[in-house]
Amino acid sequence: MSDTSQVLLEHHLKTLKLPTFLREYDRVARQCATEGVDHPGFLLRLAELELIDRERRTIERRIRAAKFPAVKSLDSFDFPAIPSLNKTLVQELARCEYIERRENVIALGNSGTGKTHIALGLALAACQKSLTVRFTTASALVHELIEARDERSLLRLQKQLASCGLLIVDELGFVPLSKSGAEMLFEVFSQRYESGSIIVTSNLPFDEWTEVFGSERLTGALLDRLTHRVHILEMNGESYRLRQSRERRRLSSSGSDGRPPKS
Repeated sequence: MSDTSQVLLEHHLKTLKLPTFLREYDRVARQCATEGVDHPGFLLRLAELELIDRERRTIERRIRAAKFPAVKSLDSFDFPAIPSLNKTLVQELARCEYIERRENVIALGNSGTGKTHIALGLALAACQKSLTVRFTTASALVHELIEARDERSLLRLQKQLASCGLLIVDELGFVPLSKSGAEMLFEVFSQRYESGSIIVTSNLPFDEWTEVFGSERLTGALLDRLTHRVHILEMNGESYRLRQSRERRRLSSSGSDGRPPKS
């Protein structure tokens, strides 16, 4: 290929936004020449590489847009440590069919049992299915809603929250909500009722949610909507953080290799 043709080809590939074609065409051409692959086979290989790379970039963009505090998969979750958790149900939820059916997921359990990890793992699975995801904590969401109201942009934020494929509200119950904050959070849940899935994690059982929302009427209406079509994950057990801290202290007292330190 002449220098002019190569420059034009690279220009056209950039214009067509085919970065993998641009990066790989020379290597794949030499490989196909060595293997005796014809021109359609050469183009097929390039097209497959472009599609794979495009899907990877799309997933990465969705993960960034979701605003995860950390990227965690279900593969790294220690299921035996939380025997109350239904592993089969979690694996079924990872297929994301509940999102298509607009069903909700609520993870309940004491602090440190991995509720956020499970929520992040299910959210990552949704991103890998090319679904739009938004992750937030209950307190951060209420703060964002109040700020949007004060800036007269609440309607736009509510539309954004209502339009995403999956909304995760983490740590519901850690901080009591103000009356206006509780009402605005209820409105978010209400707008997604039977129109979009929500994952909620909470360290409180349902009968204590009134302490968070401050109103039995509001709490009842919220639970009625959230639990209409819901999968509940029971996650009571020993705190991961406490167990890890105890293990670190044990290793520190016995030596890094697990044997008693030499005197």
